[in-house]
Amino acid sequence: MKAKIFMTGSRLVKEAEDILNREGCIYEYGTPKDTSEEIAAKLRDFDPVGLIVRQGKITKAVLDSAEKLKVICKHGVGVDNIDVDAATEKGIPVMITINANFQSVAEHALALIFSLLRKVPKQDRDLRQGIFNKVNYDGEELFKKTIGLIGFGRIGRRLAELVKPFEPKIFVYDPFLNNNSVPEYIEKTDDLEQVFKEADIISLHCALTSETKGFINTDSIALMKSSAYIINTSRGPVVNEDDIVKALDEKRIAGAALDTFQKEPPDISNPLFKLDNVIVTSHVGGASKSSLRNMGVGAVKNVLAVLKGDPLPMECVLNPQVFQGK
Repeated sequence: MKAKIFMTGSRLVKEAEDILNREGCIYEYGTPKDTSEEIAAKLRDFDPVGLIVRQGKITKAVLDSAEKLKVICKHGVGVDNIDVDAATEKGIPVMITINANFQSVAEHALALIFSLLRKVPKQDRDLRQGIFNKVNYDGEELFKKTIGLIGFGRIGRRLAELVKPFEPKIFVYDPFLNNNSVPEYIEKTDDLEQVFKEADIISLHCALTSETKGFINTDSIALMKSSAYIINTSRGPVVNEDDIVKALDEKRIAGAALDTFQKEPPDISNPLFKLDNVIVTSHVGGASKSSLRNMGVGAVKNVLAVLKGDPLPMECVLNPQVFQGK
């Protein structure tokens, strides 16, 4: 079909490129470090009809630079780097790969929980330095802990299923959640303070909005147990980093595991990296081999479906109103 498709950031998996090749598409990549201005310049030069977004911020100015653009798909589900409203104004559908990586993120959150409780990174560091200190080891069990899930979409729900065998008490806070959709072993609460006060482990699975930005801060941390742990596999700005650094340094909470940051990549001088009660990973929660394949192939199939006029998985379309009247 000779359609031109541009991908921001890192390369897609081979299976996704194979589909593009079979369809006769012409495609180009940006780089993971491209600024919005650099993406806009590349789009002006290439003039694509399809855009697959990994890294990079897609602003209104970027969209204005691609006059023939007919569809955007996120390689994943988080669209805080895409101006969906601007795309909607231009009549451009914005899609996501809705089921591609929730399992990967949920498993990563669970891995971070275990790593914090069992102090795996510290054990590894100590032993490599010749410190074999079995006597003072104070790791904890997940069994019977109280877990607070903030956000209960696919990822939060899957994490709850994964931890169920450890018989935790699970609170869920999600103002958009229908009471009837909560499993019987989970307690839904409309009181966010209750989650902060009672949870041993608080795991964040919420979208980045004006309401959630920075809501893990000095005030919310003050409600938590000194033995509480925070897990963030959602979006970095949900956590106020200055406030959590101070709380961790003063041992007002026991620890944190962060897969996302206010600025990505974070500076090497970030004070989080100096704390021994913090585990950090490079926003890889959704990036297992399986999920990368699912996201790449799913994004390509979504874009091609729009360009070919095929039936769409409408649950993947964030702005279905753009199809009204077409």
